[in-house]
Amino acid sequence: MNKLIKSFGWAMNGIRTVWKEEVNFRIECATALIVLVSACYFDFSLLEWIIVIGCIGAVLAAEMVNTAVEDLCNKIEPKTDPVIGKIKDIMAGFVFVVATTSIVIGLMVFFNYF
Repeated sequence: MNKLIKSFGWAMNGIRTVWKEEVNFRIECATALIVLVSACYFDFSLLEWIIVIGCIGAVLAAEMVNTAVEDLCNKIEPKTDPVIGKIKDIMAGFVFVVATTSIVIGLMVFFNYF
């Protein structure tokens, strides 16, 4: 049980670290809050809530994975390196694809209310 409690603490430390270090994560969290308030206002159905929360979770998780991979790359090779640059570009593209897909899905869900 003690190990489980510690693992939650480490997870919260990770979230706090990304919050402190990544502007994009804070922007995505602010956007998520706006989306959640809007979903309350429009009284979303259960399925709409599941879709929106899934998209929010995917975007925030993608940003956290991107941050972890970038930090790992910087630790492995602090100097400019073409392979490390390629890895970082791919990770940025990963976040972009998840965020763009989530925006499209969100627009499709919200479109029903306009």
